[in-house]
Amino acid sequence: MPPPVIAGVDGSAESLAAAEWAARESVRRKRPLRLVHAWSWHPRQDGEPATAAQRLAARRALRQAEERIGRACPQVCFEEEQVEGPATAALLRAAAQADVLALGSRGLSGFTGFLVGSVALGVVARAARPVVLVPAAGADGYDTAGPEETGRRDVVLGLDLADPCEEVIEFAFEAAQGRGSRLRAVHAWQQPVPFGFGPGEIGLIGEPRRADEWRDFMAAVLHTWRDKYPGVDVVETLTEGRPAAPLIRAASAASLLVVGRRIAQGPALARTGPVAHAVIHHAGCPVAVVPHE
Repeated sequence: MPPPVIAGVDGSAESLAAAEWAARESVRRKRPLRLVHAWSWHPRQDGEPATAAQRLAARRALRQAEERIGRACPQVCFEEEQVEGPATAALLRAAAQADVLALGSRGLSGFTGFLVGSVALGVVARAARPVVLVPAAGADGYDTAGPEETGRRDVVLGLDLADPCEEVIEFAFEAAQGRGSRLRAVHAWQQPVPFGFGPGEIGLIGEPRRADEWRDFMAAVLHTWRDKYPGVDVVETLTEGRPAAPLIRAASAASLLVVGRRIAQGPALARTGPVAHAVIHHAGCPVAVVPHE
């Protein structure tokens, strides 16, 4: 059985949007759908586990997600799971079984329910599979968007030409193909610091020529993927400066923003990365963070 698309739900508006996003994505990917609610076990003072209220809250959250999915994707069949334990660990276990894991996000306001900032960022920083953070605005960026409308919005790829990772690029092309969307590849380059140049030494290449070199390299990197996905229209955007700002601007009218995260060698070194961290908090559309070696 292929790995499912999994959504973490807790009854919040953000997690319900994540459930809808996951339902639509399961249709696009032809994958099963699973809804997961995580809750921690806490003993009462008399030693009895305080599970009744937690199970009731879990059932309510899952029921709300069912209703949301039923309205948006009535054809989708799915399974549900209630898991005990610390939220980060429970969601990481879910992610390990998933084709992709969808979680709700409040962006600048932090995260809600069991997706408190440290928990959600902990999942993104450690998950071995792609994690998509979905704002309450909707499953594809806007709460009123249907599949026909969302198909016209770009999928934005944050392309790091210093490390053009195949997993990240492939995820973005697959997402664009599944949505019938254009793919906008964005790379931001920076001038090298003119350190150590003295009399008689060769100066830095001029800005126009350096931009042309990056543009040629970008075209070369994407050439193979254009051949592999001939039905995907690709637009290249090259800009000078730090990458987060142009990605956030491009994501303002996008259906999905895709960025990469380097897998750290050891759990103590796990981190989201500055670009992924910035777009998670500021982008107005769902953000896919794809881990890579």
